[in-house]
Amino acid sequence: MRILALVPGGIGDQILFFPTLDDLKRYYPEAQIDVIVEPRAKGAYRVCKSVNEIFTYDFKDRTGPADWGNLLGIIRDHEYDIALSLGRRWSVGLLLWLTGIPARISYNGPGNWFLTNPVPLKTEQYAADMYHDLLQGLGINSPCPPLAVNVPKPDIEWAEKEQKRLGVQETGYILIHGGSSALAQAKGIDKIYPVKKWQQIVRETQQRQPDLPIVLVKGPEDQAFVSELMQSSPNLKVTSPGDIGKLTAMIAGANLMLCTDSAPMHLAVAVGTYTIALFGPTEAKKLLPSSDRVRGLQSPSRSIADIPPADVLQQIWGG
Repeated sequence: MRILALVPGGIGDQILFFPTLDDLKRYYPEAQIDVIVEPRAKGAYRVCKSVNEIFTYDFKDRTGPADWGNLLGIIRDHEYDIALSLGRRWSVGLLLWLTGIPARISYNGPGNWFLTNPVPLKTEQYAADMYHDLLQGLGINSPCPPLAVNVPKPDIEWAEKEQKRLGVQETGYILIHGGSSALAQAKGIDKIYPVKKWQQIVRETQQRQPDLPIVLVKGPEDQAFVSELMQSSPNLKVTSPGDIGKLTAMIAGANLMLCTDSAPMHLAVAVGTYTIALFGPTEAKKLLPSSDRVRGLQSPSRSIADIPPADVLQQIWGG
């Protein structure tokens, strides 16, 4: 059996879709499962154990007829038996219909009449549960499993060496990811917590626990955030994992993850690191599971800058 999943969105969306892919593999252990994702999200599958092939396609209408035709050809060549799609655009439904895939599953929406098995879209729940609802189109009604990732052994070994380099292997550490992607900033999505407030959190944390190192995650777009925070706290440590596997391994080794709504937040949930995440306009209950290891701090004004540092510190220290 061959199964195809169309998963538009960024790395966070892919991680939230992993439980659906894992359950597909559980119910169809001999199946080949492939995905079509946006180029920016392909790296997520370094830590996914349930997928065979990864194809890329820009779902945001920045492609031409030739790209669309090429994708159609690839799908037809693989002769899939089942297709699941997170995208609800009628054009995605048309694409799947033209491929001739026997079972075409997506949410109720504009492209319904191109589907064989539409399912209800329930947006008020945790996103991973919402994605998992697609399996109802295959008669699978089991609960959504927890987020899980599979970190390659070389990435675990890299993280062990990195922790040794930073001098945190024996002490443990607090990991902070406070950056935001350029795409989120370009779209005006409010995910950046002010550096001055991070500085207050860092300062008071170091006063309470001077022997517990704080490590900053520095991605390709985090230079300004890290530099500014280092100016006030030069004793902070910095790590720059080269891919999502190494980042996941560093998160797994942390005592605590402090972050905003981001892909690293989902990775922290997946590896079970105690996590405190800050939310502005996006709703924490839709992006975090119910768990005693995860705390979502929702800004009452829906502006992330309005979360008081004292509230974050209270979550860390319990009062």
